[in-house]
Amino acid sequence: MSLLAEIKEKAAKKGKTIVLPEGTEKRTLLAIKDIVAQKIANPIILGDESEIRAAASDAGADLSGAEIVDPAKAAFFDDYVQAFYEMRKSKGLTLDQAKASMLDPLFFASMMVKMGKADGEVAGAENTTGNVLRPALQIIKTAPGISAVSGSFIMIVPNCEYGYNGILVFADCAVTPMPTAENLAEFAKASAQTAVTLCGMPEPKIGMLSFSTKGSASHEVVDKVAKATAIAKERFPELKVDGEFQADAALVPSVGASKAPGSPVAGQCNVLIFPDLQAGNIGYKLVQRFAKAEAIGPILQGIDKPVNDLSRGCSVEDIVNVVAMTAVRA
Repeated sequence: MSLLAEIKEKAAKKGKTIVLPEGTEKRTLLAIKDIVAQKIANPIILGDESEIRAAASDAGADLSGAEIVDPAKAAFFDDYVQAFYEMRKSKGLTLDQAKASMLDPLFFASMMVKMGKADGEVAGAENTTGNVLRPALQIIKTAPGISAVSGSFIMIVPNCEYGYNGILVFADCAVTPMPTAENLAEFAKASAQTAVTLCGMPEPKIGMLSFSTKGSASHEVVDKVAKATAIAKERFPELKVDGEFQADAALVPSVGASKAPGSPVAGQCNVLIFPDLQAGNIGYKLVQRFAKAEAIGPILQGIDKPVNDLSRGCSVEDIVNVVAMTAVRA
């Protein structure tokens, strides 16, 4: 069974509710049929019901089994306005501004997740990552002990002896351009959770990547990764994490043994934490193209409840898959 099939099977057993705020987006509407048929989640679509049904008719989409909620007409709209006002009034938000925000499906969706009306949110087919993240960070906020959001990719590499049977988690590849050492340590924790929850890895082994292995080079960017490794070990003692590693020292047993003797994870890593967003984004795309790997993501990490961002070039199948991952993480 493929990893995605396993994820869908796990999702079907959970029966979670996932809100989709882009209610008239064609691919989102077409995805509903498979989400319902495969029992991946109980979908909620946000927007004006007549507009959603007209868009579904034009797309040939079957919305059977989905709930449609119009934020403006929802019985709990005023409660959400008041709750958002209380959250943000210290930052100068007025009651009128809170009401305007709750009329935005992205803000309303995040409030549904915050208030327990939905277990997770999936958006981004027609919105930027920034637009998806902004309400999530204002309303749901980051998880306890986490200060920054990261985006991981599950890399499924064919005919590969590295990682967990050719499966690796890469982060951060999508969100934070210049992470601090503290951020990198948190990315290690969040990525380990992704590895366990979505990949079924019994023991994530995390490599903190650099162009240096254990002091083989000196530079402030190397110092940052070394510091991140120390922070991760101190704050999250349950993690199997080490570094700083060059990529081959993290992945190849003989190189790891040579360059980092005595390390508990050198040459065995299945979770790779890149030193910054440029490296992470370049790295996953190189592996995706050169190794013909399947890159699943980005999976947003560090938000207190699951919110996932789609690529604006996503397919219907991508939406189904991301909804399944969101349901499993809920």
